[in-house]
Amino acid sequence: MTILSAAAFRNSTAETLNRVAYGKERILLGRRGEPVAALISLDDLALLRTLEDRADLLAMAEADKESGESIAWEDLKKEQGF
Repeated sequence: MTILSAAAFRNSTAETLNRVAYGKERILLGRRGEPVAALISLDDLALLRTLEDRADLLAMAEADKESGESIAWEDLKKEQGF
């Protein structure tokens, strides 16, 4: 994965965005050699959101299980709008 300094990013913003958007490259932005942020494609962001939603649903199901209440997985997804 490429690490760009903030200065290098400022000097190549359009090119860097094209690499991420069209080349599906993931680029880390760094400060003093340490990564501080990431540029990812919208496809990667959608995948991340899906994974987070799935983790949230699983955590909710586990909490319901621990509380002694039972709810069907399909009902839980429907209740949460998935």
